[in-house]
Amino acid sequence: MRERIEEVLEEIRPALAMHGGDIAFVGCDEATGVVKVRLQGACKGCPMSAITLKMGVEMALTDAVAGVTEVVAVEDEGA
Repeated sequence: MRERIEEVLEEIRPALAMHGGDIAFVGCDEATGVVKVRLQGACKGCPMSAITLKMGVEMALTDAVAGVTEVVAVEDEGA
């Protein structure tokens, strides 16, 4: 699951980069299907980041990776 998530994030990365942002994979809970990511660059703190996360990243991951149920953004390394 982790490898496929990272592949999908690589596909999304150019779209985020066009707006000065990026995304980092933090981890996933395979039992619940929750994926944790960290928004970076211009995406961090952007008012549209919640929409980008849910309508872009989450939609892409739930469509492409079996078992992914939700994508959440985390702020720090310990999350």
